[in-house]
Formats: sequence, structure tokens, C-alpha cells
Amino acid sequence: MKLETIVHDIPPLYDAESRVLLLGSLPSPKSREAHFFYGHPRNRFWPVLAAVLGEETPETIEEKQAMCRRHHIALWDTVAKCDIAGASDTSIRNAEPNDIGRLLRESKIERIFATGGKSGELYRKLIEPKTHVPITVLPSTSPANAAWTFERLVEAYRVIL
Repeated sequence: MKLETIVHDIPPLYDAESRVLLLGSLPSPKSREAHFFYGHPRNRFWPVLAAVLGEETPETIEEKQAMCRRHHIALWDTVAKCDIAGASDTSIRNAEPNDIGRLLRESKIERIFATGGKSGELYRKLIEPKTHVPITVLPSTSPANAAWTFERLVEAYRVIL
């Protein structure tokens, strides 16, 4: 397992009206390539979110951004920098957190959700002691989480409403 040091360079998606924050762990190689969140074509995040919000699945980055803004949803990741093997969250070492406190100060975010177990674990360890805002962990929409059907994911993500 060869670890590579990754520095997160995708800016958070939020504005002053954002009320809900969805946090991944770290962008996958495909997401970093696309320079936007949940960029792997087989990741079910965008279809799940669209279903929860009653919208068509957005295709372009602009459509994804617009859908999130319409529904006051912010997106970012827990990790600013870490050592990782490929896209394997379980391999994350030496994680440094993103400045979630800044998003909280610059928005109306009241609730934070992790889009997978590792994001939730790292948030609780590295960020929650500073922000004192608890996180709710949702199941990963990654294709690696095949145990969760699309329908089960949509049902689980309804809690963001």
C-alpha cells in the first residue's frame, strides 16, 4: 500500500444562506481530476441528493452547484491534507482538518452530515472539539459501498431535509 500526500485544493461550496453542510473525507482521484466533489461517474451522491431534493440529477458542475445553492446545502471535506493510498479512506494517515469553523461563521449552517464513516470519525476527532457542532454520519454513496441500494441511500439521506 503506497501512500501519497494529498493536499485538498477544491474550495468549499457554500454561501451566506447555506444551512446544511455535507462533508466527505477527501476528494477521490476522479474528483480531484474533475476539480469538484463526488466526481467519480459511479458514485451515487448526485443521483441520491437529487432524488432527496425532488430534482433531476444534475450533469454539469454548474448544475450541481446551482442545485446545492437552491437548497442551501454546502459541500466540503473534513480533510485538508493527508497521506492516502488511491481512494481508500481506510488508508488515511496524518490527517489535517479543513477550517470548518470558517464555514460556520460565514453561513447559517446548523446541521452537519458526514457522507461516510471515515469523514465522521475524523470530524469527531479533529474538528468537533473546536466547533462543538455534532455530526450525523450517513452511509457512503461510493460504489464500494455496494451493500447499500440506491433506494436505501435515498431514504437515509432524507434526514438532511
